[in-house]
Amino acid sequence: MRVLLHLPALLASLTLLQTAALAANAQTTTTAAISDAVSQVKVQVNKAFLESRTRLKTDMSSEAPTTRQLSEYLKHAKGRARTAIRIGQVWEESLKRLRQKAALTNATDPSLDLTALSWEVGCDAPVPVVRCDEDSPYRTITGDCNNRRNPALGAANRALARWLPAEYEDGLSLPFGWTPGRTRNGFPVPLARDVSNQIVDYLNEEGVLDQNRSLLFMQWGQIVDHDLDFAPDTELGSSEYSKAQCDKYCIQGDNCFPIMFPPNDPKLKTQGKCMPFFRAGFVCPTPPYQSLARDQINALTSFLDASLVYGPEPSLASRLRNLSSPLGLMAVNQEFCDHGLAYLPFDIKKPSPCEFINATARVPCFLAGDSRASEQILLATSHTLFLREHNRLATELKRLNPHWDGEKVYQEARKILGAFVQIITFRDYLPIVLGEEMQKWIPPYQGYNKSADPRISNVFTFAFRFGHLEVPSTVSRLDENYQPWGPEAELPLHTLFFNTWRIVKDGGIDPLVRGLLAKKSKLLDQNKMMTRELRNKLFQPTHKIHGFDLAAINIQRGRDHGMPGYNSWRGFCDLPRPQTLKELNAVLKNRRLAKKLLDLYGTPDNIDIWVGGVAEPLVERGRVGSLLACLLGKQFQQIRDGDRFWWENPGVFTEKQRDSLQKMSFSRLVCDNTHITKVPRDPFQANSYPQGFVDCSAIDKLDLSPWASVEN
Repeated sequence: MRVLLHLPALLASLTLLQTAALAANAQTTTTAAISDAVSQVKVQVNKAFLESRTRLKTDMSSEAPTTRQLSEYLKHAKGRARTAIRIGQVWEESLKRLRQKAALTNATDPSLDLTALSWEVGCDAPVPVVRCDEDSPYRTITGDCNNRRNPALGAANRALARWLPAEYEDGLSLPFGWTPGRTRNGFPVPLARDVSNQIVDYLNEEGVLDQNRSLLFMQWGQIVDHDLDFAPDTELGSSEYSKAQCDKYCIQGDNCFPIMFPPNDPKLKTQGKCMPFFRAGFVCPTPPYQSLARDQINALTSFLDASLVYGPEPSLASRLRNLSSPLGLMAVNQEFCDHGLAYLPFDIKKPSPCEFINATARVPCFLAGDSRASEQILLATSHTLFLREHNRLATELKRLNPHWDGEKVYQEARKILGAFVQIITFRDYLPIVLGEEMQKWIPPYQGYNKSADPRISNVFTFAFRFGHLEVPSTVSRLDENYQPWGPEAELPLHTLFFNTWRIVKDGGIDPLVRGLLAKKSKLLDQNKMMTRELRNKLFQPTHKIHGFDLAAINIQRGRDHGMPGYNSWRGFCDLPRPQTLKELNAVLKNRRLAKKLLDLYGTPDNIDIWVGGVAEPLVERGRVGSLLACLLGKQFQQIRDGDRFWWENPGVFTEKQRDSLQKMSFSRLVCDNTHITKVPRDPFQANSYPQGFVDCSAIDKLDLSPWASVEN
């Protein structure tokens, strides 16, 4: 009888044990399935990454690299960024494989253990855990430890922030425009090149220059952009044909998303059916996995910290330093100098695309904190000025403080140069960009806010590309009297991509710096958007190869990143969301442009963010429209307020040091680091020599005496 009384409890226990055993068995099966899938994918992805590195070396060894190979050199991931992208690719491929296998309809189905998948893939592995020294007065090279509560916030090799959820065709990773015939909001997605041809192109270069802004205005924008964000390309899958399929045959697949030419495009006759385009690198999603949509990487720190000079990774930062002396100096070129002044060191990795631009000169690319330093000649010139300024500061600081060791000197000079980039950007550059909207979006500094998120947003990487419409078609070199220098004083822009030999063997940086100060930027104009030098000849430094279209790349890249459309961002910024031709015309104040956009897209909702942003009329006294003013303003305020090492934050510099730093200027940078003796008082204004130019003796110097310390 007693046994019978206990029988229900016994049966219940047995059922529980059986259920637990089945669950454990299922868990083991799931874990085994995850492990198996990840192992297979790792082999495939590792093979692809190895092949890509080998192929790039082989391609660059050929006597005539293609435009795609030149651009791949710029967009190639290195170091920790490469590791993070590779792991991100393993995650995505494994997830796809497991979903297919289980025929799951819901990505967050509880039967797929995403935490186990993340662990198996190694999603935490690419970025070493950093031990934060909370008392250090210096930034880390990687951007870690800025926010004490969340040390990784704003650090390099993390995902770009999403201000609005990603929009992909499949909700996960496929960009709109991927599947033929697939609509977006009920309308077909126009070809990126078609939009470029119809909206961005113009013929006549007359009257396109900005009568109020110097060429430095354009160039400073690129400097800031290269300090804040970089999303290198990812690799293709393991198919040995995939690169050729993308390159030669325009076959879309994997991470190849070719930019197809529309009918009647003149490039069809010379370049085949497409421009190859490879998708941007992405990283693993982070718990709690609310979205599994692909998130692109930012390989740089999100802080305005002069990382384009010093690098975002410790290994590169060390390579850039002169560690053979205790003076805290950066390494300089050992083969050439500019009439006694330093050049950047060469990147010794062979082969170098810069060597192919002039087969006789064969000058390699420069090595700097950002891999894009040699992309175009004015950017390389700017990097050269920063290198010289670091070494000038380090030399002066060592003279003031003989007891400082090399590390202290290096860190203090780096800290001052970081402050310089912040000051020029917020005091001189952004007020010109945002005009009357500056105070609205970037109010006066109130101190560090540990709750502010300084991460660069995905949309900012497109909003900031408005600067592509400020690039003129030629670059000028000027002599001591700001007159044309030499027999080739004015050079077409496309001849200056990867063109380091023009600096090293044809006049140094002084003639180019004078061009920055005395020539004008192009004006962002609704009817004359992008010069053909960028729209048809990007990365075409020689006549032997065909150029890319930067406008089409910007549009395709926005789709690659899963960017929501124009009206979603208008809504984000509390701006009216036009639906009809009449309403779009009211926003753009340009009926012809509004009609063209609607003919292409069907609805304003679908207009690509970059196109919609640059199509708007400029805000009062600014150089962008209302939407871009909002997106740029929000981002720059967060960069400033969320940076514990911001130059104005009490405790970062002393009060006397801050007073000194306010006297810094781009004109003084030129005076201190070139042979130029006459500079404009306001280098961002359009200047015509000799009006507005003064002797260097009239430009305030940075007084470093507040940095002198008494030896303990």
